[in-house]
Amino acid sequence: MTNKRIIVSNAKGGCGKTTIATNLASHYASCGKNVRIFDHDPQCSTLHWLKQRSDKIQQIHGVDASRGPHKQMTRSWQMRVPPETDVVIIDTAAGFDIHELAAMLTSQDFLIIPVLPSPIDIHATAHFIKDILLIGKARQKQIRMAVVANRVRYNTLMYHALERFLFTLNIPFVTSLRDTQNYSKAIQQGIGIQELNTSRIRKDREQWAPLVRWLDTPLAINHAEVRPLFEKSS
Repeated sequence: MTNKRIIVSNAKGGCGKTTIATNLASHYASCGKNVRIFDHDPQCSTLHWLKQRSDKIQQIHGVDASRGPHKQMTRSWQMRVPPETDVVIIDTAAGFDIHELAAMLTSQDFLIIPVLPSPIDIHATAHFIKDILLIGKARQKQIRMAVVANRVRYNTLMYHALERFLFTLNIPFVTSLRDTQNYSKAIQQGIGIQELNTSRIRKDREQWAPLVRWLDTPLAINHAEVRPLFEKSS
């Protein structure tokens, strides 16, 4: 059985990697998929989120990948992916070693790169993408890369600067996620924003749709898309 592997990474901390990883995990779990999420961050934010998740909804298996295995367990056993797994999501830590990330990447993986609308984040992301292409050899490995603008406030000068930067990249810029407290509310309950029982998430669902559509698009079409797939909302 072939599973979908999604890696969420950026060398810059605080860009929303865990938010994207947990929301993708909850999306696929709510679709009935068997999801396994690997948390490489020593803070274990993803695993803490999982502990808040009710046992009355579809469960997600979490793995603490930031620490070594127990005495009676090998690293390969700790990092194993059972054959019944449908979706693997890897939440990397800030400052994750580029060589370690390069070794992790396998053919036809999905790599999602979150970026915030700030000069520091734009600069760091530009270097990160350069390293992924040169050191990680993402093109040769047929890694499907995409950028997601996170915590944005539309019609601000900084967002427009971020948008101009993202349009210069020769990789898909699939969507922008607005800055909203809905994400904090979801995290507190161990769910994804799509699982929140409120009418106020309609816009958020619309913003997530292009990313999910990109992840579920066949390889040949995926590689052809290098422009945003969304209609920008105000």
